[in-house]
Formats: sequence, structure tokens, C-alpha cells
Amino acid sequence: METNGTTGGPPRGGGVAFLLAQLGAHATTRFAERVAELDLTPPQAGLLRLLAATPGRSQRELADALGLPPSRFVPFADAMEQRGLIERRRNPDDRRLHAIHLTAQGEALLGRLREVGMAHEQAVCAALSAEERSTLQSLLQRVAAEQGLTPLLHPGFTKL
Repeated sequence: METNGTTGGPPRGGGVAFLLAQLGAHATTRFAERVAELDLTPPQAGLLRLLAATPGRSQRELADALGLPPSRFVPFADAMEQRGLIERRRNPDDRRLHAIHLTAQGEALLGRLREVGMAHEQAVCAALSAEERSTLQSLLQRVAAEQGLTPLLHPGFTKL
């Protein structure tokens, strides 16, 4: 590892772990500000994305996928259902379970969320060329996989 010749610590601009934490905190804050304009929180945005990718999952499956205890997921989903973004339907295979789906309103909001997400990605990576961005993405995916992180799942969900 490269070190700072004066202090013997990380390089003057910060080590990789520090820079990742710094940029992650910045990107998280900016994303929260951007989705707040849609009257969403980042966890709500994450649930919309998850439901678009895998509609009809049970509350239990979604809670597990998000790393939440079911007791914390239910009020979270209740609030989104009250806003008309998601709906619970009886599971035709097991009437004890509810399958959760996006509503038409939820799908429309998801479209706007995608636009916000793309703008956010462009803003965060503005200093990089397309090739540099692709390289950085590949490297970060490899580091995330080695650390045991679940793809496309922000670890902050467990702190809801």
C-alpha cells in the first residue's frame, strides 16, 4: 500500500477505504436529496426497484431480501400502500400470504425514479470518461463481491 512519506499513514488524499467511505457518504446524501424531491426515502426507492425486478413476492421474502425483521417491514410497506404505490394481493397458491405488487401509480413513480437515478449516476461520475467509469464499476463490483455484499442491496436497509 502506498503511504504518506511524512506521516507513514495513508496517502495525503486518503486511502482507498477512506475515499470509498467519503464518496459513499456523499453519494448517499445526494441521492436522498434527489429522491426526496419525489417524496421518497432511499429505502422506499429500493423497495420500488426490488418490486419492479421481482413482483409478487411475499412480505417475508421482501423483508429477508432487504435484511429487515418482518415486524419492521410491515409498517414500512403499510405506509407505501397508503400512498397507493404498492398493493397486497392474496397469493393464489397460499391464501395465508400476501403477494406485493407495484400499482400503476408506483410504476409511474418508478419511471421518474429511474430518471433521477441516472442523473445521480452521471453527476457522481462526471469526472470520469466512459472507459474509466466502466473500469471503476468492475473493480468496485469485485471488491463488493469479495466483501460478501449482496448486489443491488444497500446495507443501510437494515437500519430502517
